[in-house]
Amino acid sequence: MFSGMLLIFLPLIIGYLIPVSRPSVLDFINTQTSRLVLVILALMGLSLAGLDNLSQNLNQILTYTVVFFVLISGSNMLVLPLIDRFFPIPTEHEHQRVPFREMMMESVKLIFVVAGGLIAGLLAGIDLSWVDQASEIILLILLFLIGIQLRNSGMTLKQIILNKKGVLIALAIVGTSLPAGMLAAWILDLPMNQGLAMASGFGWYSLAGILIGDHLGPVMGGVAFLNELLRELVALTLIPIIIHRYPNTAVGYAGATALDFTLPVIKTCGGIRCVPIAIVSGFILSLLVPIFILFFLSL
Repeated sequence: MFSGMLLIFLPLIIGYLIPVSRPSVLDFINTQTSRLVLVILALMGLSLAGLDNLSQNLNQILTYTVVFFVLISGSNMLVLPLIDRFFPIPTEHEHQRVPFREMMMESVKLIFVVAGGLIAGLLAGIDLSWVDQASEIILLILLFLIGIQLRNSGMTLKQIILNKKGVLIALAIVGTSLPAGMLAAWILDLPMNQGLAMASGFGWYSLAGILIGDHLGPVMGGVAFLNELLRELVALTLIPIIIHRYPNTAVGYAGATALDFTLPVIKTCGGIRCVPIAIVSGFILSLLVPIFILFFLSL
C-alpha cells in the first residue's frame, strides 16, 4: 500500500537532504522549479483533452471545486479569528504599494497554461497516451527540487518551535481543513481518503494539483488545482482588507503561500512583525502538503 507513496516521496526526501549554499545554484533551482510547474500544468490540460465526455467532466470539476472551496475556507475562517482574539499581533502599515495586480495576474496565467494545454490537445488530434507517463517523470524531478528548496529555505527547527503563533496558525489550518475535506467527500460521495487528500493542499495549488492528478486522474487534479488557486486569489484580495484587524486570520488563510507568494503582501500591509509568523506557518504547511497528500492517497 505504501510502496507507491515511497516511490513518489523518495525524491522529496533525497532533495531535502542536500544542502545548497550558493545563491546562484538556488536561483537556478527556483527557476527550473517554476518552469517544470508550467510544463506539468500544460500536461494536465492535455490530459483533460483526452477525456471522454469532456463537457460533463468540466462541469464535475467546477461542482467539486465549489464544494471543497466553500467548506474548507468556511471552516478555516470560523477558527482563525479566535486566534486573533486571544493571541493578537500588533501590526503596522509601511505605506508601500502592494503589487496586487501583478501578483493576481501571476496566478491567473496558470489557468491559461492549463487551458492552453486543453485547447492544444483538442485541436492537435494526436495520441495522448504518453502524457501520464511524462507527467510522472517530471513530477519526480519536481519533488526533488522542492525538497532542496525546503531544506534551504533558511528555517531551522529551533526557529519553528519557538514561534508559537506560527505553529498555532498552521495547526488551526490543518485541524479545520481535514474535517471539512471529509464533509465534502461525504456530500460528493467520494472516498474519505480522497477528501482528506483534497483538503491537504493548504493553498499550494501547483503541487496539490500535480500530486492528486497523478494518483486520481486529471479530473480530480483539476479540482485540486482550482480549489487551491481560488484560495490564493481570495487571499490576495483579503489580506490588505483584514490584516490590520485580523492579522492571524490573514496569515493563516494564505496557507502555504505565506512562506513565499503572499509574503510580500503580508509584509507590506501588516508590517515586519507579521513576517516571522507568516514564514513559520507557511513553512510548516508547505512541508505537510506532500506528506499528507501522499499519505492519504496511499490509504
